Amino acid sequence: MTDPATTDDSADAAEAPLTIVIGADTFLPHVNGAARFAERLAAGLVKRGHDVHVMAPSATHAEHGVFTEEIEGQPMTLHRLPSWRWLPHDWLTFVLPWMSKHHARRVLNKVKPDVVHIQSHIVIGRGLAREARKRGIPIVATNHVMAENILDFTTLPPVLDRVVVKLAWDDAKRTFDMTRAVTTPTRRAADFLESTIDIRGVIPISCGIDANDYTADLTPREANRLVFVGRLTTEKQIDVVLRAMALLDPTLGVTFDIVGNGDQRRSLEQLAEQLGLADRVTFHGHTSDADLRALLTRASAFVIASIAELQSIATMEAMASGLPIVAADAVALPHLVHDGENGYLFEPGNVEDLASKLNRVLRQTPAERIAMQQASLDGVKMHDIGRTLDTFEALYRDEPLPG
Repeated sequence: MTDPATTDDSADAAEAPLTIVIGADTFLPHVNGAARFAERLAAGLVKRGHDVHVMAPSATHAEHGVFTEEIEGQPMTLHRLPSWRWLPHDWLTFVLPWMSKHHARRVLNKVKPDVVHIQSHIVIGRGLAREARKRGIPIVATNHVMAENILDFTTLPPVLDRVVVKLAWDDAKRTFDMTRAVTTPTRRAADFLESTIDIRGVIPISCGIDANDYTADLTPREANRLVFVGRLTTEKQIDVVLRAMALLDPTLGVTFDIVGNGDQRRSLEQLAEQLGLADRVTFHGHTSDADLRALLTRASAFVIASIAELQSIATMEAMASGLPIVAADAVALPHLVHDGENGYLFEPGNVEDLASKLNRVLRQTPAERIAMQQASLDGVKMHDIGRTLDTFEALYRDEPLPG
């Protein structure tokens, strides 16, 4: 007969708080989807009582060390590694690759974690995985990387870009082979990874979002306002949105709020002037969370032309704000946008098709609009951050995944 006390002790041990090291090549003050996911994951785990240590680049080379930082309202330990500015990029800092194992040894020797979760196989995650394996520490890896996200910043000719990408994916395979599990935000992203390198069983786990942080306004709009949130880089194809906007009927009075910064900002500002849109396009740069949420709440529709989204937290934020979405039919965006239900999909790069879909969403009847808004609100429920945290906790503990 099983001793009840023994059963209770085993259950308590199974649910005991974990010590977790998260390795992230991009984290605050970086602003991008991968960084946002790592921040929300770390904060959510801390809120659940776990001891979380994050290895991330320092903001500047001089600002390295171990700090207690508050992320998403939760205090956690940040191991800020000595980093250097990547000059082709407007803000990115990176850790010297040949120092990644050294930093990993130092942190693992001090923290002695129960599990390591790498957010990238490139630098910090690469060294961390190899050192964790030597110590028998379980490793979980999440992939946020697509080639289109990095090729603009290699400064190499295209023929060498292809060689570098091939070598990078080969090295990713070696890193992922060391892990207990490999995850990525959506099923389409998992299929992409499995078709790119020879691995199987990639687990799709949504980046997650707390929809309660966003406010939906289901009342009719007094003006036609488009909004985009994200980095202003080539693969986001914001120029396609501007050219499509120029084709819309001027009587619609469409304005466009662009939230975010990036290396393409100046050229996009010039394009808006050339298209005669300068007085109707506002470049907000980085905003506070409160200002971002206000812009989403008042908008008529969210538009995203990107061809390199493995999920798109910004699109989920727009859905949680009750917006119809007009998105490129590329990579993971169709996972979020169901054509004719919570928005419309357009052929990537096709300016005329995008203009047609924007015209359609902006000319909806009140009943059609409310139906799309409600579809966005319903669709984002499956991406609740609580479900994401439950799933990663199960992976960390090597337990069956929740349904």
